[in-house]
Amino acid sequence: MMTAMPSFPLLSVAPMLDWTDRHYRFLARQISRRVLLYTEMIHAGALVYGDAARFLEKHPCEHPVALQLGGSEPDLLARAAAKAAAAGFAQINLNCGCPSPRVQKGAFGACLMNDAPLVADCLNAIAEAAPDCETTVKHRIGLDRQTEYQPLADFVGTLARLTPVKTFVVHARNAWLDGLSPKENRDIPPLRYDYVYRLKREFPDLNIIINGGITDNAQIAEHLHHVDGAMVGREAYHNPMIMADWDARFYGDDASAPQYDTIVQQLYAYTCNELHSNRYTTLRHIVRHSLGLMHGLHNARIWRRMLSDAELLKTNRPELILQAWEAVQR
Repeated sequence: MMTAMPSFPLLSVAPMLDWTDRHYRFLARQISRRVLLYTEMIHAGALVYGDAARFLEKHPCEHPVALQLGGSEPDLLARAAAKAAAAGFAQINLNCGCPSPRVQKGAFGACLMNDAPLVADCLNAIAEAAPDCETTVKHRIGLDRQTEYQPLADFVGTLARLTPVKTFVVHARNAWLDGLSPKENRDIPPLRYDYVYRLKREFPDLNIIINGGITDNAQIAEHLHHVDGAMVGREAYHNPMIMADWDARFYGDDASAPQYDTIVQQLYAYTCNELHSNRYTTLRHIVRHSLGLMHGLHNARIWRRMLSDAELLKTNRPELILQAWEAVQR
């Protein structure tokens, strides 16, 4: 059982492709000042050879933000990590958990769990290239229909021995590399929280963060009796106000809880600025991430309907956010 608050971020929002972009992260930061936010997974090659400025863009309020990298070439990962460090990211996380066929074809993601020495080389390259950022790794508890605990412990033990990495984010499901879609891989393989708890008992000096199937704050509190932190994925996206009491409940922050009206006003001001300063951003790009903001409120469906209405969105007027909020209050 934990006896002291760890120095690293206790709670985090999982990296989610097409979801945790900078617009979502701005919204999340208005709700929790403490939660660690993640970018979407970005392939190292995209940062090195592509439009790095676009991938690394973030609002100053987002900090702390972790950048998740995909890749399996140490030199390429090192070059990408250096760019991320220069851009001010607090943490660089290596993805060893994504099971998608496209990622497997690129020889990275979950399939890297079959090659711990290569993962160690990748993590060491990242750490050396970005010494001012914490280097971390996110992985599954196993691959395919493997049910034994020991391969997981061997993977973590190898990385703990060969690298300076101290924080392991563990998705408590296997990754099936064949036979399941990425979506099915998030639901069908059974959750084995006991394996993650056991990792913490066997590696007490490591920071073990649990991920997978977490949908409410009572579950988070229970996990924190066994591990050092919790990462929440889809629930934090579809119901972002789940984070509203995280600062007070899990960090002891006595600042006032966020209020809907304040969040809406901040979202409106942010949207005005984005639409004025970035000609490639549209209203839809921003508000699609806030459709779940009113989850649980009586008129939440009005908010969702107005902010997803193609006819209303094509005018690109940020005032639609205020109008939708007024409709909710009525």
